Amino acid sequence: MSQLVSPLPTVDDYVAHFSHEPLPVLRRTVRELDALRADMDRVGGRQIAAVVLSDPLMTMRVLTHLETHRRQSQNHDITTIERAVMMLGVDPFFRLFDQLPTVEDALKASPQALLKVLRVIARARRAADLAREFAIARHDLDVQEITVAAALHEATEIVCWIFAPTLTERVYALQLADRTLRSGDAQRQVFGVTAAEIQLELIRAWRLPALLVQLLDPLAQGRPARAHRHARHTHRPPPCPWLGRRRPARRPCRPRSAAARAAREPARTAGRARGSARTAAGAPRTRLKRYRTHAAACAMQQSWNVSPCSMSLSNPEPIR
Repeated sequence: MSQLVSPLPTVDDYVAHFSHEPLPVLRRTVRELDALRADMDRVGGRQIAAVVLSDPLMTMRVLTHLETHRRQSQNHDITTIERAVMMLGVDPFFRLFDQLPTVEDALKASPQALLKVLRVIARARRAADLAREFAIARHDLDVQEITVAAALHEATEIVCWIFAPTLTERVYALQLADRTLRSGDAQRQVFGVTAAEIQLELIRAWRLPALLVQLLDPLAQGRPARAHRHARHTHRPPPCPWLGRRRPARRPCRPRSAAARAAREPARTAGRARGSARTAAGAPRTRLKRYRTHAAACAMQQSWNVSPCSMSLSNPEPIR
């Protein structure tokens, strides 16, 4: 796979270069498809579609293959992955998408580029999840199409990281040096064109369905674009240890002075007296602590070996 190290003259040159090279997929996608292939008799289209949708690159491969090999008898567009799998068939699908190149192998010599393209893919997946939830909440009829369009909204940046990591790194360096520099201006300085211009021509070259083209139009500002902006501004690495990253240690609390402890002692004594009176009256004491910080929740999870997200605080058990 050849990678660009210098800008090309026109948008058409970028589209020709990106379209000529085979599009790699995530190594995780290859492994999951191999696992499904091993149990092909029990696998359905929905399971395959879930794996494909989790990888924007695999989603692009499936849709472009369908449009490239479209039959003359096909009188309607295939706009969702589940319908695409049904159109191809489970057995032909696994035969067509076998021995796929991976992003990890393509960027083996550029570990920083690999790390950054994986971040962009994670952001695209988050945007797809947000777009799906927004569409369900709004009772949209094209929920699956909106999900696919949101997953493909980062397609140009992903492709640029794979096929032109050096140029894309320059764009990021310019924006890091000047926080006020817009993405489009930085892309034009390095590539000579913007990512939006490349994306429009790539969509036409890939011959995507008209509905997806409409949803991917950057000037339309539709639901996929809003989900993409929300994901870009809110995407952060997981903050909890059970999601893969430890939170920074909290600052130690300042110990109270003796005078402050003495001032709080009457209120604490009165509270203990009220609790003892309720217990003597026969009312069970309940413990209902609301963990207001992640640190407290993490400490509870480590000591009880229970995920705080799965606890219910509405029905506390009485202390015996």
